[in-house]
Amino acid sequence: MEDNHRYFRNHKCRFFPCHPLPEDGNFNCLFCYCPLYVLGKECGGKFKYSGNVKVCIGCGFPHIPENYDIVVAKIKEMNMRGRNADFK
Repeated sequence: MEDNHRYFRNHKCRFFPCHPLPEDGNFNCLFCYCPLYVLGKECGGKFKYSGNVKVCIGCGFPHIPENYDIVVAKIKEMNMRGRNADFK
């Protein structure tokens, strides 16, 4: 399978599905714990805040196979921010 590194689905997971499945049934488990959570409002997903807690139960952004490149680009951006941060 071409690009098989971009998609993983664990239908045997006891939490599957952790979010409502899309109509086409394609649900990518590769980013099981969203790496974009720390971006807050810049994550690109559909989330809500409950007090100070970001709630992502209604968001499927990292689980949509077509969003793989976007998620990876945002991870790279976060890494660059970290490298350029002035830690003292």
